[in-house]
Amino acid sequence: MKIYNGIFRTICSLIFTIGVFYIPGVVIHASPYPTAGKDGQLGEKIYSPYVGRNYPDQVFFGDTHFHTEVSFDAGLVGTSLDIHDGFRLARGEKVIANTGQPVQLIRPLDFLAVTEHAEFNGLATGLRDSNPLLLADPWGKKIYELFNSGQEGRMKAFANIIEWGTVKLQNPFSDDELSRSIWNDSLKIADEYYEPGRFTTLMGFEWTSTPNGDNLHRVVLFEDGADKTSQTLPFSLFDSGDPQDLWKYLADYEEKTGGRVIAVPHNGNLSNGKMFSDKTVSGEPMDRTYVETRARWEPLHEMTQIKGDEETHPLLSPDDEFADFERWDVSNLSGSAPKEDWMLQFEHTRSALKLGLKLGKELGVNPYKFGLIGTTDTHTALSTSREENYFGKYQHTEPTSDRHNREVIPADDPALRILTSQESASGMIAVWARENTREELFSSMKRKEVYATTGTRIRVRVFGGWDFEADELQRTDFIAQGYRRGVPMGGDLREAPQEGIPSFMIRALRDPDGANLDRVQIIKGWMDDKGEMHERIYDVAVSDGREIGDDGRAKDPVGNTVDIPTATYTNSIGDALMSAYWQDPDFDPQAPAFYYVRVIEIPTPRWTTYDAAFFGVKLPDNVPASIQDRAYTSPIWYTPGV
Repeated sequence: MKIYNGIFRTICSLIFTIGVFYIPGVVIHASPYPTAGKDGQLGEKIYSPYVGRNYPDQVFFGDTHFHTEVSFDAGLVGTSLDIHDGFRLARGEKVIANTGQPVQLIRPLDFLAVTEHAEFNGLATGLRDSNPLLLADPWGKKIYELFNSGQEGRMKAFANIIEWGTVKLQNPFSDDELSRSIWNDSLKIADEYYEPGRFTTLMGFEWTSTPNGDNLHRVVLFEDGADKTSQTLPFSLFDSGDPQDLWKYLADYEEKTGGRVIAVPHNGNLSNGKMFSDKTVSGEPMDRTYVETRARWEPLHEMTQIKGDEETHPLLSPDDEFADFERWDVSNLSGSAPKEDWMLQFEHTRSALKLGLKLGKELGVNPYKFGLIGTTDTHTALSTSREENYFGKYQHTEPTSDRHNREVIPADDPALRILTSQESASGMIAVWARENTREELFSSMKRKEVYATTGTRIRVRVFGGWDFEADELQRTDFIAQGYRRGVPMGGDLREAPQEGIPSFMIRALRDPDGANLDRVQIIKGWMDDKGEMHERIYDVAVSDGREIGDDGRAKDPVGNTVDIPTATYTNSIGDALMSAYWQDPDFDPQAPAFYYVRVIEIPTPRWTTYDAAFFGVKLPDNVPASIQDRAYTSPIWYTPGV
């Protein structure tokens, strides 16, 4: 072993001397003074320290779960805005919402992925346009006539569509020509809006497996343009409800086109214990092939969006005072079955990350080693994620004085219903990349150098390593040092050196248009030598000069400046910039572990409070008046022996 360690140190020494470091898909020139020869080629020493910089040094904010009128559960229930409207709003233009109201983002998004439902793709568009391809289909013609026969016929048509999608689980179309036409048109439009370096468009679709009403949905994202994505059609529930078949579709796509594609699960909180189970969908024990395949195709998890935040739950994390946040935890997606306490551990992100450590130990591969992202899952073609600019999930939940008590998830049992007021104005995906292009953004997603926010544009970076020092946090080359001697979010800390303790360097900056920061935390999960799972929260930076106690937690809350009647707050508390250096005081080199950073804002008015002030209506009593938005970084993992 000493011989191998000596060889390893020698190789590392050579790498550091050469000044090139490896990140999957990224080459980093570590020397602060790169050399250049003729025409800027490396070789001769040059003055500018940035010529050879080649690491991800920009953060881009976007949305990767997004529906327009093409999706049947949007276009058939009032959404009239199309893909053009979606891209226009995302890049900063003012558009007119589905209810006739003008809407605009405070700042443009950097990228947007359009992900219509694969099932009944283009049906709503075909009905609206009296598409000949739809009318030539016997079932399509029947639905068209019902939809145009009045309100009663429209309800019958919608019931028939739902029956095919939830009970019969078959595609009623006689062929897929209409879907292909709609798909190819969307791909072409996405290419037209793509401006590399300025605004990136991505295409994908949503696969909506919902066995017995339990959510197993995945969003599929392609890196590629229409030249490759037009060679396939979206894979739907009608093709299969088993994610293993979806993964085979992804593999076939890459083999056929040479392109790249991933799948992103979402809303485990509505799966009633199925999303992060220790068994397959069919109930079989996981084997090595299964976990390898899942880890290969699902590198990310969408853990905050309109349908609730699923970081953790008070019953799973009783020592976490921030666990009770934007919860949807009464039923499954269809509102047909109540939630039971045992299900929660298989539905939430933190517990899934812990289960992944155990499965990785048992099977050799961790199937739940995923990065964390947020999205909107809007069905209005409007990607709005700020509390004061929230335009709802559906057309009928866009801003009005009476939108709070409308049903989003109906249920026979009133206790299982979800109302509009419970929708979350969430979220966003932030990507650390070198430039705003499809290739760079997708590469960052694949290597998990991404993070989630609940709707604001908090900036956060974290690096983990074995030899960081506290004073390095203030270095001007903080980022270069982080890459040079450590790993970023989404990375792996390799086997601990003798008596080594992992250290972390963190910087967080508030949204420039938003609230100050309350605190920065590290969430650690680990498995002990008996196979038991644990978690612990460490406050590593707190605002306003507050103290952190010996237990690693802030002694006092940050306070609350929210004025509820006027829906206002002030940044007179909290800090704009926070940083932290932290070493794990309880590190066990034999214990698999993960670490992720959670950044908490000071309290601000919830969107329902903004509504109450704007429309002069009563606050709903089923949600809080103020919330603390937050960001979650992708974890950094430690695996003994790796």
